[in-house]
Amino acid sequence: MLKKIPHTYAIVFYIILIAAVLTWIIPGGEYVETTKLVGDEEISTVEFQRTESQPQSWQVFAALYKGFENQAGIIVFILMIGGAFWIMNFSKAIDVGIFAFIRFTSKLERVKLIRIIGVNNIIITLIMIMFSLFGAVFGMSEETIAFIIILVPLAITMGYDSIVGVCMVFVAAGLGFAGAFLNPFTIGIAQGIAELPLYSGIYYRLFCWLVITIIGIAYVLRYAHKIKKNPKSSIMYQEDEYWRNHGKQQTEKLAYYTPKSAWIAYLIILVSLVLFSFQYQTTTVSIGDIESGIGTSFSGPFIPILTLLFAITGFLSLRKSVHFFILTLLSFTILFLILGVMGYAWYIMKIAALFFALGIFSGLAFQQNASSIVKLFLEGCKDILSAAIIVGLAGGIIVILEDGKVIDSILYVLSRSMNNLGDVATVGIMYVIQTAINVVIPSGSAKAALTMPIMAPFSDLIGLSRQATVVAFQFGDGFTNMITPTSGVLLGVLSVAKIPYEKWVRWITPLMIILAVLGFLLLIPTVTMTLNGF
Repeated sequence: MLKKIPHTYAIVFYIILIAAVLTWIIPGGEYVETTKLVGDEEISTVEFQRTESQPQSWQVFAALYKGFENQAGIIVFILMIGGAFWIMNFSKAIDVGIFAFIRFTSKLERVKLIRIIGVNNIIITLIMIMFSLFGAVFGMSEETIAFIIILVPLAITMGYDSIVGVCMVFVAAGLGFAGAFLNPFTIGIAQGIAELPLYSGIYYRLFCWLVITIIGIAYVLRYAHKIKKNPKSSIMYQEDEYWRNHGKQQTEKLAYYTPKSAWIAYLIILVSLVLFSFQYQTTTVSIGDIESGIGTSFSGPFIPILTLLFAITGFLSLRKSVHFFILTLLSFTILFLILGVMGYAWYIMKIAALFFALGIFSGLAFQQNASSIVKLFLEGCKDILSAAIIVGLAGGIIVILEDGKVIDSILYVLSRSMNNLGDVATVGIMYVIQTAINVVIPSGSAKAALTMPIMAPFSDLIGLSRQATVVAFQFGDGFTNMITPTSGVLLGVLSVAKIPYEKWVRWITPLMIILAVLGFLLLIPTVTMTLNGF
């Protein structure tokens, strides 16, 4: 008889214990920034120094506390998103929207070409391309958690499983993140540290993004076809009972009506948006790093335009039903999220506040008083609490490795292993190193700051292009974000989708192998061919 697989919490705690054991085995060390005088110029370099070992024992328990402390932003973000969506879900608006969407797409099958291609295939492809672009352009990551609650029920209703729902948003954004061509949090930082023109080599990166995205979408479509043909073949069939029951609403029998409270919510939001329109008459949307001259930006009255659109669509949706008005609120929440990220550099705090406002106004529109809204919010927090807890637990792994002073030691040993190798082998080893480091340091920005000061000068010594080194970092950082247990975003996504980590690993491992091999193949031209910017 097979032993029962441990709970995800237990798996994470075992990893924390393994990390603690490593601190007793691996010597301590750290990279220290030093300044050397070369001629008349001072040059800053990073050198490795041995330090006293800091073996971790009882600290594994303190690491759990520190992990929650370090990941507090994402934890609060998850709780606020969960509470807000629970309020909105109480109105059955999402169920109404999903069934309306399904009815609309079924009509498209009357077109012969669309019927041949498959309307569901078109939907999955378009959604994945959109989120892949978000990952490639502004590094969408934590934001994907908010969309899981929408796309997983949609996937279930379309006849797929929760894995397909996660793929449409999280995996798609991960593909874009790995093949990024304008992501300021990875490419921008890495090239800046490597002293390369920011976003140089963009043409080859665009090619890489296209290839990676096509391969990823093809893999998901193949799996989706299998599940559509036989839903019980899904490893998530039993767990998805939660979503199937969650979606069994008599939406077609719902009474469509618009209470006065919905009109009040509409007027409050409209007045607020009008005031914001006067305050922010013009918004500059930036793609890339404008200060360095690499990238593009365009300005326009985007908030006034969105305000006008909300005034029209909000009024029309209220004429139909409060359910469609709440869906309108959700749509404009997403539009303002995109505008906020690209125009005002919003991060999770402001995004969480945006969705919190969505929840409050959804409750108000649906005739809920303050006490009822609070009760619904708390129920949502309770439902999604497991997702928040797993993020904090995963943070404990990083705490142990950092406090144990072993991360830099591991990096030092790995970097020395690349001596006396050919260009292809060297860039391949760099790729493996970056991939391995991503398991313990899932933050792309942090890893760029840690590894690029070492890898860039090393590539000069062996005659390797610094641009190739950045691409090795980019691929090594991107792919494993979709599988590493130290990623708070991944564990948050899986918990919200109700997918056990061990089942996710079983499903995504073949895709990870394909992407890992693809990443290496895409690295070869960076050292064997003359490419623009390399």
